[in-house]
Amino acid sequence: MNLRPAYLAAIAALAAGACSHSPPAAQAQPAQASQAASEPLVGPAKARADSARYPYTQADIDFMSGMIHHHAQAIVMAKWAPTHGASESIRTLCARIINAQQDEILTMQNWLRDRNQPVPEATAGPMMMDMGGMKQAMLMPGMLTDEQMKALDAARGRQFDELFLRDMIQHHTGAVSMVKQLFGSYGAAQDELTFKLASDINVDQRTEIARMQRMLVALTFGSDSL
Repeated sequence: MNLRPAYLAAIAALAAGACSHSPPAAQAQPAQASQAASEPLVGPAKARADSARYPYTQADIDFMSGMIHHHAQAIVMAKWAPTHGASESIRTLCARIINAQQDEILTMQNWLRDRNQPVPEATAGPMMMDMGGMKQAMLMPGMLTDEQMKALDAARGRQFDELFLRDMIQHHTGAVSMVKQLFGSYGAAQDELTFKLASDINVDQRTEIARMQRMLVALTFGSDSL
């Protein structure tokens, strides 16, 4: 008997069976999913991921919202330097304050927006706070009153320089106290962005306070340059 045809038929059947059990294309999806998971998250997706690992607190929300108003007032003050006869050193300081704090305002607004929280406009006025179920307008620590802002706006030249330094030292000191309050709040500043932002504000403004104190001493003792 010639077994060759039967042998060839059996080989063909085995080959067909092997093909029928090949992994379908869908089984390659885990590799694709793994590749997608390795891509960095941005915007709301990153906010949700961060919040899942490090839940934010009301203290985080209040800090971000309050610091937006706080920074906005500092920018208003700093923008007066070129039009109020400020010295070159004061103008340089003000330019740095404007650049740094404008960027931080955008960061804080995005942080709130990504977490579906109310996003305050960057206005220099008081912040509406919930005081026992009642809304009350409150200035953040160190912020200037309307009277102080009017006095600074009316000053010119050397008088503006001196008043600006005194007012901005007060203003920066308030920002440092806001950071201290945040870090002292249970469970706050746990996500990476909040911790880094608050830490940067703390370091930057402490450094600028020391610099402004030296500038104020030089101005008080009649130095021609700051």
